Amino acid sequence: MDLEKYLEVAITAAYAGGGILRKHWGNLTQVQEKQPGDLVTIADQESETKILEIMQQSLPGHSILAEESGKITVDRSEFLWAIDPLDGTTNFAHQYPFYGVSLGLLIHGVPRVGVVYEPFRDQLFYAASGLGARSIVNNHHSPIQVSEVKTLEQSLLVTGFAYDRRQTDDNNYAEFCHFTHITQGVRRGGSAAIDLAYVACGCLDGYWERGLSLWDIAAGVVLVQEAGGIVTAYDGSPINLKSGRILASNPYLHAPMIRELAKVKPLPPFAWKIDH
Repeated sequence: MDLEKYLEVAITAAYAGGGILRKHWGNLTQVQEKQPGDLVTIADQESETKILEIMQQSLPGHSILAEESGKITVDRSEFLWAIDPLDGTTNFAHQYPFYGVSLGLLIHGVPRVGVVYEPFRDQLFYAASGLGARSIVNNHHSPIQVSEVKTLEQSLLVTGFAYDRRQTDDNNYAEFCHFTHITQGVRRGGSAAIDLAYVACGCLDGYWERGLSLWDIAAGVVLVQEAGGIVTAYDGSPINLKSGRILASNPYLHAPMIRELAKVKPLPPFAWKIDH
């Protein structure tokens, strides 16, 4: 397996998709809502088209699972790319500059290559199993690693809220409040891929979330692991990528976060109505 080649292709595709996002930044004429809070724009669609073109030309034997177009299957392929052409569409539509492109390669179901590109800051994060994790800024490649913060009291965490948060008891509100009280703060970025990249480079110390799709986290899992972090299920067991749940942190905070998550009882959804 030529992981370096796969990385090169994914980096090229991420930059191409990000260039399309920059073209549409601040120029959107139509935003559609697939479900409450789940948006799609022409930027998502054009970015995905360009990424798929590059991936299929360069790696024709690889299957693809892309957010907007679904699964493109190659018979008996051991390779599956999980691709999000615009992670953080709601942010993008509101011109909130926290969004990115994410490409993760699973080999026999295990994440092995990850690329996350943040177009607004023109920073790209990449990693592959056994090759370490790095970032590119101004054409300069630098190694990245998770933080060395040792206690939750000193930590800055990040999380997110799924599209079904209004209808389910499993909504992450209680966890957000709990960790806000025992840390220096909890952020809600709005892009799981960027959240994981920031944990990998040490800007954030830990991340947990539910309701995620494979394309949201496949790349970030590799980034965090190769940067020296730990990625598991909420209870510390091996992550089940189909569960939509993830806990990622530096090695010092992982056990404390598992203990604290186990303490929290969910808050029921509250009655809500938007007055027009």
